[in-house]
Amino acid sequence: MPRRRIGFWYRFAAVLCKPPLVVLIKRDWQGMQHIPAEGGFITAVNHNSHIDPFAYAHYQYNTGRVPRFLAKSGLFRQGFVGAAMRGTGQIPVYRESTDALSAFRAAIDAVERGECVAFYPEGTLTRDPDGWPMTAKTGAARVALQTKCPVIPIAQWGANELLPPYAKKPHLLPRKTHHVLAGPPVDLDRFYDKEMTPELLKEATEVIMAAITVLLEEIRGEKAPATPYDPRRERIEQRRRTQAQTPAQTQTPAQTQAQAQTQAGRTAGREGENGT
Repeated sequence: MPRRRIGFWYRFAAVLCKPPLVVLIKRDWQGMQHIPAEGGFITAVNHNSHIDPFAYAHYQYNTGRVPRFLAKSGLFRQGFVGAAMRGTGQIPVYRESTDALSAFRAAIDAVERGECVAFYPEGTLTRDPDGWPMTAKTGAARVALQTKCPVIPIAQWGANELLPPYAKKPHLLPRKTHHVLAGPPVDLDRFYDKEMTPELLKEATEVIMAAITVLLEEIRGEKAPATPYDPRRERIEQRRRTQAQTPAQTQTPAQTQAQAQTQAGRTAGREGENGT
């Protein structure tokens, strides 16, 4: 299939975004040979800064295969930004609504038309304290197994040093380097032509995330944790720690009053036994 024509809106966005990116960030981009020249495919990318979608889009724009991102539906209703999102062919995600599956269908349609769909499988900025990829959602694996398209794992690092996760002000100096490393397609053959159960999708997602993590280890020259950070598990553990540290705060007022009365009765009993 022919590659997607870049089009007016993507070129216009490049004119606006590339100059400040070139000024703010140095580039160490590798692995572009793994981006397919033709046909539909998925890129699966780690996410550690609010500006890394722009930095990563710059990388892929330079390969000639522009990505279609899945983005919050609200962005498509915001004036110029909405017009640019629609014009560049991005895919709206309607969370917790009857249209929630429309993004999944649109991603499949785009891949089958020979386009690239870029997934941030984690769904949000990583919450790993050291910036490693965390556990991910199964959307990328679902589209990959449905279409049997190539999944290109991509790791990036450096935009998070310019603008750390959830920070409000960038760290402009010294000038940061945006490292990107794309790898060969993830081998998902063993998952094809099977029932897409939650367990199968979870396993395929873990394989994709493991490939991204290995690439990020190469960029950083460090070893990732053996077990990816799991926000859901961390929330459960945090609640348990909080309850263990402050048991009185988890009691209702009636429970607290009853406990005080019981303690007062025990004290009075001990005083009577001691003859006081």
